[in-house]
Amino acid sequence: MSSNDRVIIFDTTLRDGEQSPGASMTGEEKLRIARALERLKVDVIEAGFAIASPGDFAAVKLVADNIKDSTVCSLARAVDADIERAAEALAGANSGRIHTFIATSPIHMQYKLRMQPDQVVEQAVRAVKKARSLCADVEFSCEDAGRSEIDFLCRIIEAAIDAGARTINIPDTVGYAIPHQYADTIRQLLERIPNADKAVFSVHCHNDLGLAVANSLAAVVAGARQVECTINGLGERAGNAALEEIVMAIKTRQDLLGVHTRIETEHILAASRLVSGITGFPVQPNKAIVGANAFAHESGIHQDGMLKNAETYEIMTPESVGLSRSTLVMGKHSGRHAFKSKLEELGFSLNDNEIQDAFLRFKDLADAKKDVYDEDIIALVDDAVLRHNDRLRFVSLQVVCGSKGPQTAELEMEIDGAAKTAKAEGNGPVDATFAAISQLFPHTASLQLYQVHAVTEGTDAQAEVTVRLEEAGKTVNGQGADHDTLVASARAYINALNKLLVKREKTAPQVMSA
Repeated sequence: MSSNDRVIIFDTTLRDGEQSPGASMTGEEKLRIARALERLKVDVIEAGFAIASPGDFAAVKLVADNIKDSTVCSLARAVDADIERAAEALAGANSGRIHTFIATSPIHMQYKLRMQPDQVVEQAVRAVKKARSLCADVEFSCEDAGRSEIDFLCRIIEAAIDAGARTINIPDTVGYAIPHQYADTIRQLLERIPNADKAVFSVHCHNDLGLAVANSLAAVVAGARQVECTINGLGERAGNAALEEIVMAIKTRQDLLGVHTRIETEHILAASRLVSGITGFPVQPNKAIVGANAFAHESGIHQDGMLKNAETYEIMTPESVGLSRSTLVMGKHSGRHAFKSKLEELGFSLNDNEIQDAFLRFKDLADAKKDVYDEDIIALVDDAVLRHNDRLRFVSLQVVCGSKGPQTAELEMEIDGAAKTAKAEGNGPVDATFAAISQLFPHTASLQLYQVHAVTEGTDAQAEVTVRLEEAGKTVNGQGADHDTLVASARAYINALNKLLVKREKTAPQVMSA
Protein backbone atom coordinates (compact mmCIF):
# COMPACT_ATOMS: atom_id res chain seq x y z
CA MET A 1 0.00 0.00 0.00
CA SER A 2 1.12 3.59 -0.61
CA SER A 3 1.65 6.18 2.11
CA ASN A 4 -1.73 7.65 1.13
CA ASP A 5 -3.35 4.46 2.35
CA ARG A 6 -1.99 4.74 5.90
CA VAL A 7 -4.28 6.13 8.60
CA ILE A 8 -2.47 8.14 11.29
CA ILE A 9 -3.60 7.18 14.78
CA PHE A 10 -3.81 10.19 17.10
CA ASP A 11 -4.46 9.12 20.70
CA THR A 12 -6.00 11.63 23.09
CA THR A 13 -6.48 9.39 26.15
CA LEU A 14 -4.21 11.67 28.19
CA ARG A 15 -6.11 14.83 27.23
CA ASP A 16 -9.72 14.23 26.19
CA GLY A 17 -9.82 10.91 28.06
CA GLU A 18 -8.72 12.61 31.26
CA GLN A 19 -11.62 15.05 30.95
CA SER A 20 -13.99 12.17 31.69
CA PRO A 21 -15.32 12.76 35.24
CA GLY A 22 -13.17 10.87 37.71
CA ALA A 23 -10.37 10.04 35.25
CA SER A 24 -7.68 12.44 36.53
CA MET A 25 -4.14 11.14 36.18
CA THR A 26 -0.85 12.17 37.73
CA GLY A 27 2.16 13.02 35.57
CA GLU A 28 3.77 9.68 36.31
CA GLU A 29 0.57 7.84 35.39
CA LYS A 30 0.38 9.79 32.14
CA LEU A 31 3.96 8.82 31.34
CA ARG A 32 3.19 5.18 32.06
CA ILE A 33 0.27 5.28 29.62
CA ALA A 34 2.33 7.23 27.07
CA ARG A 35 4.97 4.50 27.13
CA ALA A 36 2.26 1.91 26.46
CA LEU A 37 1.00 4.02 23.54
CA GLU A 38 4.54 4.33 22.20
CA ARG A 39 4.87 0.53 22.42
CA LEU A 40 1.63 0.30 20.42
CA LYS A 41 3.26 2.50 17.75
CA VAL A 42 0.67 5.26 18.12
CA ASP A 43 1.65 8.04 15.71
CA VAL A 44 0.60 11.06 17.80
CA ILE A 45 0.06 11.22 21.58
CA GLU A 46 -1.92 14.23 22.78
CA ALA A 47 -0.37 14.53 26.24
CA GLY A 48 -2.62 17.23 27.66
CA PHE A 49 -3.60 20.88 27.73
CA ALA A 50 -0.41 22.61 28.82
CA ILE A 51 -2.02 25.85 30.03
CA ALA A 52 -4.77 24.12 32.04
CA SER A 53 -2.70 24.01 35.24
CA PRO A 54 0.91 23.72 36.44
CA GLY A 55 0.27 19.98 36.84
CA ASP A 56 -0.93 19.63 33.25
CA PHE A 57 2.08 21.59 31.99
CA ALA A 58 4.45 19.37 33.96
CA ALA A 59 2.73 16.22 32.65
CA VAL A 60 2.95 17.34 29.01
CA LYS A 61 6.61 18.22 29.52
CA LEU A 62 7.33 14.87 31.21
CA VAL A 63 5.79 12.96 28.32
CA ALA A 64 7.49 15.17 25.71
CA ASP A 65 10.90 14.73 27.34
CA ASN A 66 10.64 10.93 27.52
CA ILE A 67 8.73 9.72 24.45
CA LYS A 68 10.92 9.38 21.36
CA ASP A 69 9.08 7.24 18.79
CA SER A 70 5.72 9.04 18.76
CA THR A 71 4.91 12.69 18.12
CA VAL A 72 3.85 14.40 21.37
CA CYS A 73 1.10 16.99 21.09
CA SER A 74 -0.38 19.66 23.35
CA LEU A 75 -3.79 21.24 22.89
CA ALA A 76 -4.07 25.04 22.85
CA ARG A 77 -6.91 27.47 22.32
CA ALA A 78 -6.41 29.95 19.51
CA VAL A 79 -4.77 32.50 21.82
CA ASP A 80 -1.11 33.42 22.22
CA ALA A 81 -0.77 32.45 25.89
CA ASP A 82 -2.03 28.90 25.25
CA ILE A 83 0.19 28.43 22.21
CA GLU A 84 3.31 29.76 23.94
CA ARG A 85 2.70 27.51 26.95
CA ALA A 86 2.24 24.50 24.68
CA ALA A 87 5.48 25.25 22.84
CA GLU A 88 7.32 25.58 26.15
CA ALA A 89 6.03 22.22 27.37
CA LEU A 90 6.99 20.55 24.08
CA ALA A 91 10.48 22.06 23.90
CA GLY A 92 12.17 18.76 24.79
CA ALA A 93 10.13 16.60 22.40
CA ASN A 94 11.87 14.56 19.75
CA SER A 95 8.82 15.33 17.60
CA GLY A 96 6.27 17.87 18.84
CA ARG A 97 2.94 19.20 17.60
CA ILE A 98 0.80 22.14 18.68
CA HIS A 99 -2.93 21.47 18.27
CA THR A 100 -4.85 24.74 18.26
CA PHE A 101 -8.61 25.12 17.88
CA ILE A 102 -11.50 27.54 17.72
CA ALA A 103 -15.26 26.96 17.55
CA THR A 104 -16.89 27.27 14.11
CA SER A 105 -20.57 26.39 14.59
CA PRO A 106 -23.12 29.24 14.65
CA ILE A 107 -24.28 28.34 18.18
CA HIS A 108 -20.72 28.31 19.55
CA MET A 109 -19.66 31.50 17.77
CA GLN A 110 -22.75 33.38 18.93
CA TYR A 111 -23.15 32.19 22.51
CA LYS A 112 -19.72 30.99 23.62
CA LEU A 113 -17.20 33.06 21.68
CA ARG A 114 -19.50 36.04 21.08
CA MET A 115 -17.61 36.67 17.85
CA GLN A 116 -18.57 37.29 14.23
CA PRO A 117 -17.43 34.75 11.59
CA ASP A 118 -14.86 37.19 10.18
CA GLN A 119 -13.33 37.58 13.63
CA VAL A 120 -13.17 33.81 14.08
CA VAL A 121 -11.29 33.38 10.78
CA GLU A 122 -8.92 36.18 11.69
CA GLN A 123 -8.16 34.67 15.10
CA ALA A 124 -7.69 31.20 13.63
CA VAL A 125 -5.16 32.45 11.08
CA ARG A 126 -3.29 34.42 13.72
CA ALA A 127 -3.16 31.39 16.00
CA VAL A 128 -1.89 29.03 13.31
CA LYS A 129 0.82 31.50 12.28
CA LYS A 130 1.84 31.94 15.91
CA ALA A 131 2.02 28.19 16.40
CA ARG A 132 4.04 27.71 13.20
CA SER A 133 6.54 30.28 14.43
CA LEU A 134 7.17 28.05 17.45
CA CYS A 135 6.64 24.53 16.08
CA ALA A 136 6.94 23.02 12.61
CA ASP A 137 4.00 20.64 13.12
CA VAL A 138 0.67 22.43 13.63
CA GLU A 139 -2.82 20.98 13.70
CA PHE A 140 -5.93 23.15 13.48
CA SER A 141 -9.37 22.04 14.72
CA CYS A 142 -12.78 23.48 13.93
CA GLU A 143 -14.55 22.86 17.22
CA ASP A 144 -18.13 21.63 16.76
CA ALA A 145 -17.51 21.10 13.05
CA GLY A 146 -20.36 18.58 13.10
CA ARG A 147 -22.83 21.46 13.48
CA SER A 148 -20.90 24.02 11.41
CA GLU A 149 -21.96 25.39 8.02
CA ILE A 150 -20.03 23.78 5.16
CA ASP A 151 -19.31 27.08 3.38
CA PHE A 152 -17.77 28.55 6.53
CA LEU A 153 -15.72 25.40 7.13
CA CYS A 154 -14.31 25.64 3.62
CA ARG A 155 -13.38 29.28 4.17
CA ILE A 156 -11.68 28.92 7.56
CA ILE A 157 -9.86 25.69 6.66
CA GLU A 158 -8.45 27.17 3.45
CA ALA A 159 -7.17 30.13 5.47
CA ALA A 160 -5.69 27.86 8.17
CA ILE A 161 -3.82 25.77 5.59
CA ASP A 162 -2.48 28.95 3.95
CA ALA A 163 -1.31 30.05 7.41
CA GLY A 164 0.71 26.86 7.87
CA ALA A 165 -1.53 24.15 9.38
CA ARG A 166 -0.60 20.74 8.00
CA THR A 167 -3.31 18.72 9.81
CA ILE A 168 -6.94 19.82 9.72
CA ASN A 169 -9.28 18.24 12.25
CA ILE A 170 -13.04 18.06 11.72
CA PRO A 171 -14.36 17.08 15.16
CA ASP A 172 -17.88 15.94 15.89
CA THR A 173 -17.53 17.56 19.30
CA VAL A 174 -21.02 16.80 20.55
CA GLY A 175 -21.53 13.40 18.91
CA TYR A 176 -24.26 14.73 16.62
CA ALA A 177 -23.19 13.28 13.27
CA ILE A 178 -24.59 10.30 11.35
CA PRO A 179 -22.08 8.24 9.31
CA HIS A 180 -23.28 8.99 5.76
CA GLN A 181 -23.74 12.70 6.55
CA TYR A 182 -20.33 12.97 8.26
CA ALA A 183 -18.62 11.21 5.35
CA ASP A 184 -20.30 13.59 2.93
CA THR A 185 -18.93 16.56 4.92
CA ILE A 186 -15.37 15.19 4.68
CA ARG A 187 -15.81 14.45 0.98
CA GLN A 188 -17.07 17.98 0.26
CA LEU A 189 -14.24 19.62 2.17
CA LEU A 190 -11.62 17.63 0.28
CA GLU A 191 -13.26 18.47 -3.05
CA ARG A 192 -14.07 22.15 -2.45
CA ILE A 193 -11.03 23.48 -0.59
CA PRO A 194 -8.40 24.48 -3.20
CA ASN A 195 -5.36 23.74 -0.98
CA ALA A 196 -6.78 20.61 0.68
CA ASP A 197 -3.95 18.53 -0.80
CA LYS A 198 -1.46 20.37 1.43
CA ALA A 199 -2.92 18.97 4.67
CA VAL A 200 -3.94 15.69 6.26
CA PHE A 201 -7.64 15.70 7.17
CA SER A 202 -8.44 14.31 10.61
CA VAL A 203 -11.58 13.32 12.51
CA HIS A 204 -12.37 13.34 16.23
CA CYS A 205 -15.74 11.79 17.05
CA HIS A 206 -17.61 11.72 20.33
CA ASN A 207 -19.95 8.86 21.15
CA ASP A 208 -23.13 10.58 22.35
CA LEU A 209 -25.24 8.60 19.88
CA GLY A 210 -23.03 5.52 20.00
CA LEU A 211 -21.67 6.30 16.52
CA ALA A 212 -18.13 7.53 17.18
CA VAL A 213 -16.38 4.54 15.60
CA ALA A 214 -18.88 4.31 12.73
CA ASN A 215 -18.50 8.01 11.97
CA SER A 216 -14.70 7.79 12.10
CA LEU A 217 -14.58 4.84 9.69
CA ALA A 218 -17.08 6.52 7.33
CA ALA A 219 -14.78 9.56 7.29
CA VAL A 220 -11.77 7.35 6.48
CA VAL A 221 -13.65 5.90 3.50
CA ALA A 222 -14.36 9.49 2.41
CA GLY A 223 -10.65 10.41 2.54
CA ALA A 224 -9.73 11.34 6.11
CA ARG A 225 -6.28 10.02 6.97
CA GLN A 226 -6.00 10.71 10.70
CA VAL A 227 -8.35 9.39 13.38
CA GLU A 228 -8.36 10.83 16.90
CA CYS A 229 -9.37 8.26 19.48
CA THR A 230 -8.77 6.95 23.01
CA ILE A 231 -8.02 3.66 24.72
CA ASN A 232 -11.29 1.99 25.85
CA GLY A 233 -13.22 4.89 24.30
CA LEU A 234 -12.49 7.00 27.39
CA GLY A 235 -13.65 10.61 27.19
CA GLU A 236 -16.14 13.31 28.05
CA ARG A 237 -19.82 12.40 28.40
CA ALA A 238 -20.33 9.14 26.45
CA GLY A 239 -16.67 9.01 25.45
CA ASN A 240 -14.67 9.03 22.23
CA ALA A 241 -14.08 6.65 19.36
CA ALA A 242 -12.23 3.65 20.83
CA LEU A 243 -8.71 3.17 19.47
CA GLU A 244 -8.91 -0.61 19.71
CA GLU A 245 -12.14 -0.72 17.69
CA ILE A 246 -10.88 1.66 15.00
CA VAL A 247 -7.59 -0.19 14.59
CA MET A 248 -9.02 -3.70 14.59
CA ALA A 249 -11.82 -2.71 12.19
CA ILE A 250 -9.20 -1.37 9.77
CA LYS A 251 -7.05 -4.48 10.20
CA THR A 252 -9.91 -7.00 9.98
CA ARG A 253 -11.75 -5.31 7.08
CA GLN A 254 -8.78 -4.16 5.05
CA ASP A 255 -10.48 -5.81 2.07
CA LEU A 256 -13.27 -3.24 2.27
CA LEU A 257 -11.54 -0.17 3.74
CA GLY A 258 -8.28 -0.43 1.78
CA VAL A 259 -6.20 1.35 4.43
CA HIS A 260 -3.84 0.33 7.22
CA THR A 261 -2.21 1.67 10.40
CA ARG A 262 1.20 1.08 11.91
CA ILE A 263 -0.28 -0.06 15.26
CA GLU A 264 1.21 -3.24 16.73
CA THR A 265 -2.11 -4.71 17.79
CA GLU A 266 -0.62 -7.38 20.07
CA HIS A 267 -0.16 -4.65 22.71
CA ILE A 268 -3.80 -3.48 22.67
CA LEU A 269 -5.03 -5.51 25.63
CA ALA A 270 -2.10 -4.46 27.84
CA ALA A 271 -2.79 -0.79 27.07
CA SER A 272 -6.50 -1.26 27.77
CA ARG A 273 -5.83 -2.86 31.15
CA LEU A 274 -3.31 -0.19 32.07
CA VAL A 275 -5.73 2.65 31.33
CA SER A 276 -8.52 0.88 33.20
CA GLY A 277 -6.28 0.32 36.22
CA ILE A 278 -5.00 3.90 36.35
CA THR A 279 -8.35 5.62 35.81
CA GLY A 280 -10.42 3.16 37.85
CA PHE A 281 -12.86 2.80 34.94
CA PRO A 282 -13.64 -0.93 34.54
CA VAL A 283 -14.01 -2.28 31.01
CA GLN A 284 -17.52 -3.65 30.52
CA PRO A 285 -17.49 -7.45 29.90
CA ASN A 286 -19.15 -7.15 26.47
CA LYS A 287 -16.88 -4.34 25.27
CA ALA A 288 -15.65 -4.98 21.73
CA ILE A 289 -12.04 -6.20 21.36
CA VAL A 290 -10.93 -5.84 25.01
CA GLY A 291 -13.96 -6.92 27.07
CA ALA A 292 -13.77 -10.12 29.14
CA ASN A 293 -16.43 -11.72 26.92
CA ALA A 294 -14.97 -10.57 23.58
CA PHE A 295 -13.49 -14.03 22.94
CA ALA A 296 -15.72 -16.09 25.26
CA HIS A 297 -18.24 -18.62 23.95
CA GLU A 298 -21.02 -20.18 26.02
CA SER A 299 -23.62 -21.20 23.45
CA GLY A 300 -23.40 -24.92 22.64
CA ILE A 301 -23.70 -24.21 18.92
CA HIS A 302 -20.89 -21.65 19.13
CA GLN A 303 -18.69 -23.97 21.17
CA ASP A 304 -19.20 -26.78 18.67
CA GLY A 305 -18.21 -24.49 15.83
CA MET A 306 -15.17 -23.21 17.71
CA LEU A 307 -13.92 -26.73 18.37
CA LYS A 308 -14.14 -27.51 14.64
CA ASN A 309 -12.72 -24.20 13.37
CA ALA A 310 -12.24 -21.02 15.42
CA GLU A 311 -13.03 -18.86 12.39
CA THR A 312 -16.65 -20.01 12.54
CA TYR A 313 -17.29 -17.49 15.33
CA GLU A 314 -14.09 -15.43 15.70
CA ILE A 315 -13.24 -12.84 13.05
CA MET A 316 -9.87 -12.13 14.68
CA THR A 317 -7.62 -14.17 16.93
CA PRO A 318 -7.30 -13.43 20.66
CA GLU A 319 -3.52 -13.37 20.18
CA SER A 320 -3.85 -10.54 17.63
CA VAL A 321 -4.87 -8.15 20.43
CA GLY A 322 -2.56 -9.60 23.09
CA LEU A 323 -4.88 -12.05 24.83
CA SER A 324 -3.16 -15.19 26.13
CA ARG A 325 -4.95 -18.51 25.78
CA SER A 326 -3.43 -19.77 29.04
CA THR A 327 -5.58 -20.17 32.15
CA LEU A 328 -3.79 -21.27 35.33
CA VAL A 329 -0.25 -19.96 35.10
CA MET A 330 1.13 -19.10 38.51
CA GLY A 331 0.98 -20.41 42.10
CA LYS A 332 2.52 -20.07 45.54
CA HIS A 333 5.61 -22.01 44.47
CA SER A 334 6.36 -19.69 41.54
CA GLY A 335 9.56 -17.70 41.87
CA ARG A 336 10.39 -14.05 41.24
CA HIS A 337 11.92 -14.76 37.83
CA ALA A 338 8.81 -16.57 36.60
CA PHE A 339 6.65 -13.78 38.01
CA LYS A 340 8.72 -11.16 36.17
CA SER A 341 8.39 -13.11 32.92
CA LYS A 342 4.63 -13.31 33.40
CA LEU A 343 4.44 -9.54 33.95
CA GLU A 344 6.32 -8.97 30.69
CA GLU A 345 4.00 -11.38 28.90
CA LEU A 346 1.02 -9.40 30.20
CA GLY A 347 2.51 -6.14 28.91
CA PHE A 348 3.79 -4.60 32.15
CA SER A 349 7.12 -2.79 32.18
CA LEU A 350 8.09 -2.29 35.83
CA ASN A 351 11.27 -1.33 37.63
CA ASP A 352 12.88 -3.63 40.22
CA ASN A 353 11.18 -1.99 43.22
CA GLU A 354 7.76 -2.17 41.56
CA ILE A 355 8.30 -5.82 40.64
CA GLN A 356 9.27 -6.62 44.22
CA ASP A 357 6.18 -4.84 45.61
CA ALA A 358 3.93 -6.67 43.16
CA PHE A 359 5.67 -10.00 43.88
CA LEU A 360 5.02 -9.68 47.61
CA ARG A 361 1.31 -9.00 46.92
CA PHE A 362 1.29 -11.99 44.56
CA LYS A 363 2.73 -14.30 47.24
CA ASP A 364 0.09 -13.15 49.74
CA LEU A 365 -2.61 -13.78 47.15
CA ALA A 366 -1.19 -17.21 46.21
CA ASP A 367 -1.26 -18.26 49.88
CA ALA A 368 -4.90 -17.25 50.19
CA LYS A 369 -6.18 -18.36 46.78
CA LYS A 370 -5.76 -21.84 45.31
CA ASP A 371 -5.58 -20.83 41.64
CA VAL A 372 -3.99 -17.60 40.43
CA TYR A 373 -4.98 -16.45 36.95
CA ASP A 374 -3.69 -13.77 34.59
CA GLU A 375 -6.63 -11.56 35.57
CA ASP A 376 -5.65 -11.85 39.25
CA ILE A 377 -2.09 -10.76 38.51
CA ILE A 378 -3.27 -7.82 36.39
CA ALA A 379 -5.61 -6.64 39.15
CA LEU A 380 -3.01 -6.86 41.91
CA VAL A 381 -0.32 -5.14 39.81
CA ASP A 382 -2.71 -2.32 38.94
CA ASP A 383 -3.54 -1.93 42.62
CA ALA A 384 -0.04 -2.44 44.09
CA VAL A 385 2.13 -0.56 41.62
CA LEU A 386 0.09 2.19 40.02
CA ARG A 387 -0.54 3.89 43.37
CA HIS A 388 3.06 4.43 44.46
CA ASN A 389 2.75 8.25 44.48
CA ASP A 390 -0.40 8.32 46.60
CA ARG A 391 -0.42 10.50 49.72
CA LEU A 392 -2.87 8.16 51.46
CA ARG A 393 -1.91 4.49 51.76
CA PHE A 394 -3.74 1.45 53.07
CA VAL A 395 -1.83 -0.55 55.71
CA SER A 396 -4.23 -2.97 57.43
CA LEU A 397 -7.88 -3.59 58.26
CA GLN A 398 -9.61 -5.66 60.94
CA VAL A 399 -13.41 -5.96 60.76
CA VAL A 400 -15.98 -7.44 63.16
CA CYS A 401 -19.35 -8.10 61.53
CA GLY A 402 -22.37 -10.40 61.53
CA SER A 403 -26.09 -10.39 62.26
CA LYS A 404 -25.74 -9.52 65.96
CA GLY A 405 -23.63 -6.38 65.50
CA PRO A 406 -22.36 -3.87 66.03
CA GLN A 407 -20.21 -3.88 62.91
CA THR A 408 -16.82 -2.31 63.56
CA ALA A 409 -13.70 -1.63 61.53
CA GLU A 410 -10.22 -0.98 62.86
CA LEU A 411 -8.08 0.60 60.16
CA GLU A 412 -4.44 1.60 59.85
CA MET A 413 -3.36 4.05 57.15
CA GLU A 414 -0.34 6.12 56.22
CA ILE A 415 -1.08 9.78 55.56
CA ASP A 416 1.88 11.62 54.01
CA GLY A 417 4.12 8.92 55.45
CA ALA A 418 2.73 9.04 59.00
CA ALA A 419 0.97 5.94 60.39
CA LYS A 420 -2.50 6.51 61.88
CA THR A 421 -5.20 4.22 63.21
CA ALA A 422 -8.93 4.56 63.83
CA LYS A 423 -11.84 2.40 64.95
CA ALA A 424 -15.38 3.07 63.79
CA GLU A 425 -18.85 1.54 63.77
CA GLY A 426 -21.18 1.48 60.82
CA ASN A 427 -24.32 0.08 59.28
CA GLY A 428 -22.49 -2.97 57.97
CA PRO A 429 -18.77 -3.74 57.54
CA VAL A 430 -18.29 -1.58 54.44
CA ASP A 431 -19.95 1.43 56.06
CA ALA A 432 -17.77 0.92 59.17
CA THR A 433 -14.64 0.72 57.02
CA PHE A 434 -15.48 3.91 55.15
CA ALA A 435 -16.30 5.64 58.45
CA ALA A 436 -12.85 4.72 59.77
CA ILE A 437 -11.24 6.20 56.66
CA SER A 438 -13.23 9.40 57.13
CA GLN A 439 -12.06 9.61 60.74
CA LEU A 440 -8.43 9.44 59.68
CA PHE A 441 -8.88 11.74 56.69
CA PRO A 442 -11.90 14.02 57.14
CA HIS A 443 -13.47 15.21 53.89
CA THR A 444 -16.77 16.43 52.43
CA ALA A 445 -16.96 14.02 49.48
CA SER A 446 -20.14 12.01 49.07
CA LEU A 447 -20.29 8.40 47.91
CA GLN A 448 -21.96 8.14 44.49
CA LEU A 449 -21.16 4.53 43.55
CA TYR A 450 -19.98 1.36 45.26
CA GLN A 451 -19.51 -1.59 42.92
CA VAL A 452 -17.94 -5.02 43.43
CA HIS A 453 -17.13 -7.67 40.87
CA ALA A 454 -15.12 -10.88 41.00
CA VAL A 455 -11.94 -10.88 38.93
CA THR A 456 -12.25 -14.63 38.31
CA GLU A 457 -14.66 -17.43 39.20
CA GLY A 458 -15.02 -19.31 42.49
CA THR A 459 -15.64 -18.45 46.12
CA ASP A 460 -11.96 -17.57 46.55
CA ALA A 461 -12.03 -15.12 43.64
CA GLN A 462 -10.18 -11.84 44.04
CA ALA A 463 -12.58 -8.91 44.38
CA GLU A 464 -12.22 -5.70 42.41
CA VAL A 465 -14.10 -2.75 43.88
CA THR A 466 -14.95 0.59 42.25
CA VAL A 467 -15.87 3.61 44.38
CA ARG A 468 -17.07 6.95 43.00
CA LEU A 469 -16.83 10.09 45.15
CA GLU A 470 -18.17 13.57 44.43
CA GLU A 471 -17.01 16.81 46.02
CA ALA A 472 -17.97 20.32 44.91
CA GLY A 473 -18.95 19.11 41.45
CA LYS A 474 -15.75 17.11 40.98
CA THR A 475 -16.16 13.36 40.48
CA VAL A 476 -13.48 10.70 40.86
CA ASN A 477 -13.45 6.92 40.54
CA GLY A 478 -11.23 4.76 42.75
CA GLN A 479 -10.41 1.11 42.29
CA GLY A 480 -8.98 -1.55 44.60
CA ALA A 481 -8.36 -5.29 44.38
CA ASP A 482 -7.80 -7.94 47.03
CA HIS A 483 -8.87 -11.49 47.85
CA ASP A 484 -10.75 -9.92 50.81
CA THR A 485 -13.66 -7.80 49.55
CA LEU A 486 -13.52 -5.44 52.55
CA VAL A 487 -9.81 -4.78 52.04
CA ALA A 488 -10.48 -4.17 48.34
CA SER A 489 -13.24 -1.73 49.37
CA ALA A 490 -10.87 0.18 51.65
CA ARG A 491 -8.22 0.33 48.92
CA ALA A 492 -10.77 1.61 46.39
CA TYR A 493 -12.07 4.33 48.73
CA ILE A 494 -8.54 5.46 49.58
CA ASN A 495 -7.62 5.45 45.89
CA ALA A 496 -10.61 7.71 45.17
CA LEU A 497 -9.53 10.12 47.91
CA ASN A 498 -6.04 10.27 46.42
CA LYS A 499 -7.54 11.16 43.05
CA LEU A 500 -9.69 13.79 44.70
CA LEU A 501 -6.53 15.38 46.11
CA VAL A 502 -5.11 15.53 42.58
CA LYS A 503 -8.38 16.95 41.25
CA ARG A 504 -8.35 19.72 43.86
CA GLU A 505 -5.02 20.95 42.48
CA LYS A 506 -6.30 21.24 38.92
CA THR A 507 -7.85 24.44 37.60
CA ALA A 508 -8.93 23.96 34.00
CA PRO A 509 -9.37 26.82 31.51
CA GLN A 510 -12.88 27.82 30.60
CA VAL A 511 -12.98 26.00 27.26
CA MET A 512 -11.29 22.63 26.74
CA SER A 513 -13.24 20.88 24.00
CA ALA A 514 -12.15 19.87 20.53
